[in-house]
Amino acid sequence: MKIASLHPAVLALAAVLAGCAPITEAAFEADQAAVSEASDAAFAAAPDLPGSGPYPAMRDVRPDLPDHIVYRPGDLDALAGRPLGVVLWGNGGCSADATSARFHLLEIASHGYVAIAPGKAYSGPGALPEPPREAPPSEGAFPPVQTLPADLLSGLDWILAENERAGGPFQGRIDPAKVAVAGHSCGGLQALSVAADPRIATAIVHNSGVLDPDAFNPITGFSVAKEELRNIHLPVLYILGGESDVAYPNGMDDFERIDHVPVAVASLDVGHGGTFREPNGGRVGTVTVQWLEWQLRGDEEASRWFIGENCGLCDSAEWTYDAKGF
Repeated sequence: MKIASLHPAVLALAAVLAGCAPITEAAFEADQAAVSEASDAAFAAAPDLPGSGPYPAMRDVRPDLPDHIVYRPGDLDALAGRPLGVVLWGNGGCSADATSARFHLLEIASHGYVAIAPGKAYSGPGALPEPPREAPPSEGAFPPVQTLPADLLSGLDWILAENERAGGPFQGRIDPAKVAVAGHSCGGLQALSVAADPRIATAIVHNSGVLDPDAFNPITGFSVAKEELRNIHLPVLYILGGESDVAYPNGMDDFERIDHVPVAVASLDVGHGGTFREPNGGRVGTVTVQWLEWQLRGDEEASRWFIGENCGLCDSAEWTYDAKGF
């Protein structure tokens, strides 16, 4: 993926229009870095939220699953026999920070799901010291990934075993037919790579898409080929961040290529970071829950966000939307 830099002339024009002296590209980038640091600090200090659904959610570190974090309804008895769905999550950057999308995952859990992210809590309240990442192997490359697609599937293996384990908190509470996989950026590629698993019923790919085979691949230690899209057996939703999202071309290309399963693409002009750090996952969190309710629970009202005349996303002033195969 290549991130286009702003031409100095554009920056100068923007400064003139703002009524100030022209700034250099370096100064602009430094200012953006400061904004990012402030956002990181605010997110780190913000407490977990219970989500907006009917089952206030919590994050849980299980002693028998120490390298994952489980997001679930806090009071499992409040479900009153309603089966829990499962969402497997791939972290942004294929990192080991299992709390990087905690608001989003808590929102999902509050609607009656168990969301499982690989790694540990390296951001947010009570964060552990993050281990140093290895150096990139070459110029332009990213540091080696810290998690792999197999880590997502190990979370699924665990929760399905817990569903059968006598006396466990999840015994008999999981519906094995209601499993989704999702992920952000590099984690979205992980979601695509495991979407061929027959136990998984739907996939959501956030701010991601398989890279152009002729382009430089900056991801070290993991890759997905365009040909692997043919292995997907389930409905897929791409959620992109508009044309400023570095993954936008890749995601749109995936959408055009996929013609053997139902596929939809919804784009909100927020850039590559999505709305994961907004309370309850922001607008992306809302659309995600509606997709899960439709695909995993057959909720007719939720389906109207995506299909039918005047569907919710079709008529939205904020979102651009397209779908095929439904």
